[in-house]
Amino acid sequence: MKFVFTFIWSFFLISMLNYVVSSINAVPFNFLLGAIISVVVTILVFVISAIIPNDPVVHESH
Repeated sequence: MKFVFTFIWSFFLISMLNYVVSSINAVPFNFLLGAIISVVVTILVFVISAIIPNDPVVHESH
C-alpha cells in the first residue's frame, strides 16, 4: 500500500510542479514527462529509504 500512495503523491506533486513551471516559462504542458519523472522519484524514494538505517541511535552518557 505504501508503494501505491507514494506513487500517487509523487505523481500529483510532480505534475503540479510541471504545470506551474511550464506555465511560467510559457511552454506547453507535457503530461507524459510528469508521469515519467514521478515514477523515477518514487523509485528514488524507495531506494533512499532502503539505504538509510532504521535502527535507533544509541547515545552514550559520559
